[in-house]
Amino acid sequence: MIAEKGEEALKTAKLCNHCLGRLFAKLGRGSNEERGRAVRFVVNMERSSRGEEPIEEPEHCELCGNVFDRIPELVEAMKSRAEGIEFETFLVGSRFPEEVITREKELWERLGIETGEPINREFNRELGKAFAKATGKEPSLKPDLLFIVEPYSMKIELQISSIQIYGRYRKLVRDIPQTPLRGFKESVASIICREFSRAFGGKCVFKGAGREDADVRMLGNGRPFVVEVKRPKKRRIDLEEVARAINRSGKVAVLDLRFTTSEEASKLLSTPHRKEYLALVYVEEGVTAEEAKNVAKNLSGTEIHQRTPHRVERSRADKVRIRRVHEAEARWVDGRHFELRLVTDGGLYIKELISGDDGRTSPSVAELLGKRAVCERLDVLNILDG
Repeated sequence: MIAEKGEEALKTAKLCNHCLGRLFAKLGRGSNEERGRAVRFVVNMERSSRGEEPIEEPEHCELCGNVFDRIPELVEAMKSRAEGIEFETFLVGSRFPEEVITREKELWERLGIETGEPINREFNRELGKAFAKATGKEPSLKPDLLFIVEPYSMKIELQISSIQIYGRYRKLVRDIPQTPLRGFKESVASIICREFSRAFGGKCVFKGAGREDADVRMLGNGRPFVVEVKRPKKRRIDLEEVARAINRSGKVAVLDLRFTTSEEASKLLSTPHRKEYLALVYVEEGVTAEEAKNVAKNLSGTEIHQRTPHRVERSRADKVRIRRVHEAEARWVDGRHFELRLVTDGGLYIKELISGDDGRTSPSVAELLGKRAVCERLDVLNILDG
């Protein structure tokens, strides 16, 4: 059957050994070129037994146009395209002209071929093998570099996989927003991304697990964040050195930096966290130590109904959120101040928990006191995992 199909194919079109062998790709082992050479050999033995001339491999293949002969040149072009970029793994893809794909399909249909392999699949594999041998790099389904090759035009598109780094940041000073904001010279994101971009040679995108206001410090164990470095030129970077460079700013400190995956990064950023805060509450009409203690007692374990605050209603959906205060402790400071330490669900606006926001948050410190109260200073002490 193979000899008959092979001879019929060779009579139908002038095929190179790659294209001949690819018709029987699902049979046996070895490369398609080896398979094609073997099929041609058997066909010509049969023809010789009948006194017929052999069908030699043509100088020009009518199906592929001898595209496999271009592999050495393409390997050099790929090496040139990747010059200056660190990588360990790669993947090869290709774009073949529609007329080549159509010619192959028509040949399969004409011959009733059910054991064939598409030309682009063989080409990708053979080009990948040649590139791996020439560079010592490893093919991978999750590669550092993806080459998209147009073999006839010799055009090569290079896609560089992003790098994901997880860490936690502390914001040590006030009046710095988390991300760039008009009116501020820098942000947590710009301070962090400046050093990552410099180290990896790519564009840095910052993503935080929640955020704090510009006038709020982030202390303790730090807020989780992920940076994505797009089109990095370098991959083998000492993250401790990057951390030291960021920490020299004196404004932002990072810790626990490690490489991660996009899947894990998404999970880390979407996981809800309880938060521990320390707020300095100002009560203009005055507050006693007993009143401060009662506020903490009444807030502890309480469910808070909070409508979207006035100050963020332009950027947030107007709805009522239900959050819980898990712990509350008060320390009286003077006749108009007391400190309030809180452990709450994520997503609870603490400034409005204190002021009441014209009744949009209930209960609130102001409501419990029966007096006007404002948050004069606020720190996030810890992000509590789980």
